[in-house]
Amino acid sequence: MGRMTLAEKVGQMTQIDRVVATHDVMKKYFIGKSIRRNDPMKVNNASAARWVTTVNKIQEAALSTRLGIPMLFGVDAVHGHSYMYRSTIFPHNIGLGATSMDDDSRDVDLIKRIGAATAAECTATGVRYVFSPTIAVCRDPRWGRCYESFSEDPELVKNMTAIISGLQGQVVPSNSRKGVPFFANDKTKVAACAKHYVGDGGTNKGINENDTVLPWSELVRIHMLPYVGAIEKGVATVMVSYSSVNGTKMHANRDLITGYLKNKLKFRGFVISDMMGIDKITTPIGDNYTYSIEAGIGAGIDMVMVPYNTTSFVNGLTRLVNEGFIPMSRVDDAVSRILRVKFAMGLFEAPLADSTSRNKVGNNEHRRLAREAVRKSLVLLKNGHDSSPVLPLPKKAPLILVAGSHANNLGFQCGGWSMRWQGFNGSNVTSGNESSLSNTISY
Repeated sequence: MGRMTLAEKVGQMTQIDRVVATHDVMKKYFIGKSIRRNDPMKVNNASAARWVTTVNKIQEAALSTRLGIPMLFGVDAVHGHSYMYRSTIFPHNIGLGATSMDDDSRDVDLIKRIGAATAAECTATGVRYVFSPTIAVCRDPRWGRCYESFSEDPELVKNMTAIISGLQGQVVPSNSRKGVPFFANDKTKVAACAKHYVGDGGTNKGINENDTVLPWSELVRIHMLPYVGAIEKGVATVMVSYSSVNGTKMHANRDLITGYLKNKLKFRGFVISDMMGIDKITTPIGDNYTYSIEAGIGAGIDMVMVPYNTTSFVNGLTRLVNEGFIPMSRVDDAVSRILRVKFAMGLFEAPLADSTSRNKVGNNEHRRLAREAVRKSLVLLKNGHDSSPVLPLPKKAPLILVAGSHANNLGFQCGGWSMRWQGFNGSNVTSGNESSLSNTISY
């Protein structure tokens, strides 16, 4: 930290999209993190080796800077490495939250194995950071992102944070390490991100990015509880929600980010904004961007997803620090947290990726795991009091009608966060065991 200039510190606090992460930009601004978002469909079938080449090209630019601080490269691996063509797609959280064991408890071991498989496929393509898991507690089915939530039960969601141990590695932290990100000594692991802090699943009328209005005790009991579980498991990062809590935008909520998450819960990883999240602090979006930077960083956000207006953010943050609106101590706190994660995961020792493990992407072992997850997460609706119940289906039924827009559409069946964040309509989204359905399936 003592060797770093303000420009180098601000660079570490900046995340940009892959398409603007040129060698010149990475070197000029000392960028700390890059991501792959929604690329055009023409590159969706890029091979694992091509991914590794792309990531290493950006990494080499970061390493060419004065201090050679490696950058983190991340993707939205929400239910598997789901932006990678031919990867293994696992059930969404709403399905995994329905898995059950013989004693009717949820299958925590399965969740850990899914996390490990996702991490293995990500690292095989050069990715060392994932925006996962979503640990929202969905309290209103009208919220269109309920499929990203494990459950409406906060205790169940807390238990499912076990996926973090699969993503980052199974390590038993000592009491002295509470809140500190940790990783197994394994290059097949990634840094995880618990999101979206906090209350995103409890917004008024289930409207996305709306206001969550709750007494403090209920906010802690329902929506904060999974973050306690995530921090206990050493989660590396936490992403802030677009939504508000009792009228205050979370991206500007110092009480909840710095006061509670960092000071009360002792979280020592770094806090990252959502995509262009600080822009939404003001209305209309992006209005008075200087204020948005000051409010977001002042609230305790350590890294900001720009993702394209690199110059505006870097220049704005630099000016706010130089003019005393943001203290250097706040910048130092942010950068120390970012570097702590990078050191903890061994990124300084092994910054470059290789393609020797590319055969892990969509391999048979992981696909068997996905099938196991599907079997264990299937939910059978029971009959009501109808005089002629439909279930169970007769074992010798000659034909079963499968109808609807999802019946023969692999894109719809994969759902959101599959190649694109809102999903994809069509059968060429990725490879899979799609049935040759017309109107019926014969048995």
